[in-house]
Amino acid sequence: MINTEDMLQDIENVIISEEELAQIVKDLGARISSDYKDKDLLLVSVLKGSVLFMADLMREIKIPCNIDFMAVSSYGSGTKTSGVVKIIKDLDCSIEGKDLLIVEDILDSGRTLSYIREILLARNPKSIKICTLFDKPERREADIYAEYIGSRVPNEFIVGYGLDYNEYYRNLPYIGALKRSVYSEE
Repeated sequence: MINTEDMLQDIENVIISEEELAQIVKDLGARISSDYKDKDLLLVSVLKGSVLFMADLMREIKIPCNIDFMAVSSYGSGTKTSGVVKIIKDLDCSIEGKDLLIVEDILDSGRTLSYIREILLARNPKSIKICTLFDKPERREADIYAEYIGSRVPNEFIVGYGLDYNEYYRNLPYIGALKRSVYSEE
């Protein structure tokens, strides 16, 4: 178990402040509101990492929308994807004919998101796009991109605002780079 003091000391540096995050989310919400005006928007949050982003983003979207959640796993407790994607919680509603926007915390290798997108495409939504808070294009292994990107981030292990390491650090109100000594023992 990790304590609060250790958690704060494990951060090398703050990459995106709480105030910067708020502005990024506000800007994304405005774009989505404009682009999806008069459409049947369904936001799908990929749990657990995107839950904070999803909550803030939906408050910044000024048009009617519905929400649903999916939970998938491909990381386990490590820092690298296992390559095996497992659906832990599927959607509760039908997406047929809906304008679907997948809300993700970070687009990294893209393998998990590519898998999710293919599954959802088979369910006949009217449209499907991706909104990611963070993009790490230099780590991409799958041919996938997001139509809405909050910010590109450096190729560092980042935590906070929903992003975790071993389920910790999600509650930090900013994005910080985790010290290599915390996760390099793997």
